[in-house]
This record gives sequence, C-alpha cells and structure tokens, in this order.
Amino acid sequence: MLKPENFYTKSFLVEHVESILNFYNPIVVDESGGYFQNFKDNGEVFDGGFKQLVSSTRIIVNYARAATELNKSHYKDIAEHGLTYLEQVHWQPITESYAWTLQDHKALDMTQQAYGYAFVMLAYAAVHKHGIRDGLNDMQRTFDLLESKFWQADFGLYADEMSPAGELSDYRGQNSNMHLCEAMIAAYEASAELQYLERAKLLAKNITQGQAKLTNGLVWEHYQVDFQPDWEYNKEDPKNLYRPWGFQPGHQTEWAKLLIAIYRHSKEPWLLDKAQELFDLAYEKSWDKEHGGLIYGFAPDGNWCDDDKYFWVQAESFAAAAMLYQETQNTKYLNAYRELWDYSWQNFVDHQFGAWFRVLKRNNEKYSDEKSSAGAKCDYHTLGACLDAIVGL
Repeated sequence: MLKPENFYTKSFLVEHVESILNFYNPIVVDESGGYFQNFKDNGEVFDGGFKQLVSSTRIIVNYARAATELNKSHYKDIAEHGLTYLEQVHWQPITESYAWTLQDHKALDMTQQAYGYAFVMLAYAAVHKHGIRDGLNDMQRTFDLLESKFWQADFGLYADEMSPAGELSDYRGQNSNMHLCEAMIAAYEASAELQYLERAKLLAKNITQGQAKLTNGLVWEHYQVDFQPDWEYNKEDPKNLYRPWGFQPGHQTEWAKLLIAIYRHSKEPWLLDKAQELFDLAYEKSWDKEHGGLIYGFAPDGNWCDDDKYFWVQAESFAAAAMLYQETQNTKYLNAYRELWDYSWQNFVDHQFGAWFRVLKRNNEKYSDEKSSAGAKCDYHTLGACLDAIVGL
C-alpha cells in the first residue's frame, strides 16, 4: 500500500480507524456472548473461549467511539453486545466484583484489579457519550466501588490488586493510576461532573509531580505499600506484560497525552510543562536511531533494558506528539509525529490483513503470527490514538 502523502490529516486518520475495524468486524463478535479476543495475523481465532476484562471493555470503547466518528450505527450494536456481556457475565452481583478472566463464559480468575475497573468506567463513559445508553449511574457506581476497594486517601492514589477474599496486595503501581486518570477524564467529558475531573487532576499531579520527584522527574512503574519507589520489583523480568522493570517510554508519553487532555479543560501551566518534559525525555532516551521506533524500556542509568518495539508505545507517542503540537505549535512535535508514523506505517501496520502487529524485535522482525490476544492487544491504543489526534485537527 502506498504511503500517504500526509499522516497529519483528519481524512487519513479516519480512514485508518476504519481500516483497523475492518480487520475486527467479521471476527470479533462471539454470538454465544461477548467478543473473541485472540487472533492470528490473518484473523483466525485461537483460544476462543478465553476472555479478559480489559479486552472486553476496550473493544466496547473502540466501537462506541468509532460509531460516532465514522457515523456507523451498527457499531453501536457491537458495543451494546459487549456491554451486555460485561454486565451479565463479567459482573458477579453476589460479591459486587468483576471476573478478571473467563473461560467458556465462567469466571476463572476473580482477583480484583484496579486496572480492570478503569476500563469498566471507560466503557460506561463511552456508551454514555456516544448515545448508546445512559451510563451516568454506572460511572458513579464504578467510582464508588473503586473508592471502597482501592482508594488510598493518605496518598491520593489507588492500590492495585485485591484477592478474591478481599485482601489488598502490598504492590502499588503507576499503571493502574494512569489508566484510572484516563477513565476519570473520559467520565468527565461524558458527564460534565467535576468530581471526575478533580480526581483525574489529583492522580496526574501525584504521579507526575509527587512520585516523579522521587525518580529523577520521570514516572517509575513500581512502588511499595507506602508509595516509595520499588527499584527491585521484577528487575529480572523487564519483559513482563503488565509490570515490566525499568522506565517505560510509552508510559511517559501516555502521561503526556493525559496531561494535555486535562490541560484542555483546566489551563494550569504545570500540565503543559510536564507533558513536554516527559515526552521530550522519553523520546530522547528511547528513539532507536538505527532501526527506528521507540524501544520498550530503559534502566535508571539510561541504558536500554528491553529494546523490543511494541505497537502501543508508538501509537500513544504519536497521539501525544499530535496533541503537544496542537497546544504549542512547536514543529518538533509535528516532526516526531511524522517520524513515528513513517516508522509504524513501514513496520507495524499490517497492509495485507489489516490492523497492527503487536510486538517486534529491535530489528523489526516479528516474534510470532499472533496479532491480538486477550488483555494484551485489541487495537484499542492504535484506534484511540488516531481519534485522540483528530480532536485537535
């Protein structure tokens, strides 16, 4: 497929959103309930009975957002299909909790993850904002569940994990707080209720200002129960899917994107300043000048600890670059946007079957023929990044 003349246009981004969903449209709906979540590059389903909460909710968001942007009413039906499954199968009314994973529509892992609740709130915000269903009460209920299960008032941040018996893990992390910030922004934009914007600002300030002061200005991933940095957690496992060791360039740029999103509602200068700082440092330390793209992780001393290339890192970074350019008019961000797209178009976009590959080696060779898998990828980041970039165009 010919490379577009200009990646920074609404027409290209809308067309790319549609091309991503064209991969999923024929295969994503499981008529027995919910969505299929595991696909080979060619669209073949594998492990069809296994479902995970994050993918179940993210696919709802994908179709709800695209229904409006692409003016496709049947996408609302696909979102509604997933919402029904979220409420009737993932949700466990007796314990007022969500199944983290399901096998053949039965609860498999009942560990409660704040990370999962973030995407439940996002799903309700999306269906409300895009006119699929009134989600105000469901957003509030999710907020209240987060408050009772995970909120750590003394630190102004959320805990991560609760056992099925109701015991909190000692682990604390930034990733769940980042996605809860994202969810609160979406809830505010859907409802105009200030409690969500204020919570988003509090999370953003505490992670990117308070916690980052303890770790040289960048956002570290892992913390002890008192939210002091845990420099040793998963040190021998920098490729861990959810909790990798090291600074994550993609999370610096994702925070930059969220800070800009908040800034658009609350013009506090620190939000824009910190967004630029995080993006600039991440890009400087992790752009691969030899093979292109942003690597996955670097150690506190600046040396790379995981030089693989992940789809979501490139996507969140081009969204952040677009938003930073829109707010600052600094052409270095537009150049970064184009550089990321040039790289991604050449290496990550699957021009044969559609959507994006998930992970590549440093030299951009593929590891496998698995395009999407439950909890790891459903093109939420790529689709969402396009739509986030469109907002300011």
